[in-house]
Amino acid sequence: MNVAGIDCGAKNTKAVILSNGKIRAMRSISSGFDYNRAAEKVFDLVLEEADLSRENVIHIAVTGAGKKEVTLAQSAVTVLSADAKAAHHLFPLARTVIDVGAEEARAIRLNEAGKLIDFAINEKCAAGAGTFVETMALALEVSMEEIGPLSLRSERELSMKAQCAVFAESEVISLIHANYSKADISRAVHEAIADRIAAMARKVGLERDIVLIGGMSRNEGFVDSLKRVLKEDVQIPDNPEFLCAYGAAVKAAEKARQS
Repeated sequence: MNVAGIDCGAKNTKAVILSNGKIRAMRSISSGFDYNRAAEKVFDLVLEEADLSRENVIHIAVTGAGKKEVTLAQSAVTVLSADAKAAHHLFPLARTVIDVGAEEARAIRLNEAGKLIDFAINEKCAAGAGTFVETMALALEVSMEEIGPLSLRSERELSMKAQCAVFAESEVISLIHANYSKADISRAVHEAIADRIAAMARKVGLERDIVLIGGMSRNEGFVDSLKRVLKEDVQIPDNPEFLCAYGAAVKAAEKARQS
């Protein structure tokens, strides 16, 4: 049985195909301005990778910011339920799920059956998502690939006062002019976003095991800062940026079995 999950995120659209419960293929492309077009394109790409035709996929579930615009899916699921389903499926002991993407972050608390108990979303401010780090990387004149490892070389602890991304960019420039090292400023950037995410996670009731997913999970500087702020370890799955699409695919499999 082949099913698919598509996650139409604000920045990237991702697709996962499951064959008899196992990941067969996954792809990601830029969302652009047309979610439906992005979904069609990424689905064709993932089909090509899986060596399947559209007729071979019996159910497609869509999630993400652009889910209402996608016409090829048979069902739609919320990002919260997709995150919860994916995390519980891979980590049955998971009780807290933290998903940090490009423009939104979420904290979810689960019960032992994987059901959502409570959640909090940071969707109004870039300071709680990957865009914040991307903006600060531009100010530091380093790439997104560099800023995470750079923060791990910090030898001096700094505190960023600004909570707004716009003011934080000005603060970073001021710190550069004050001759603080890029490594120390980079760590301060990651500590700032980790503080915001940790506060959101504690709001829903932080419980072990903690699973971290989303694109920011690949930023080792952020992961290091988050562990330090939480005073807890976190589990990170393979391909963490695909977990929401994976959760949608698991939901698609459940729908297919029901029908």
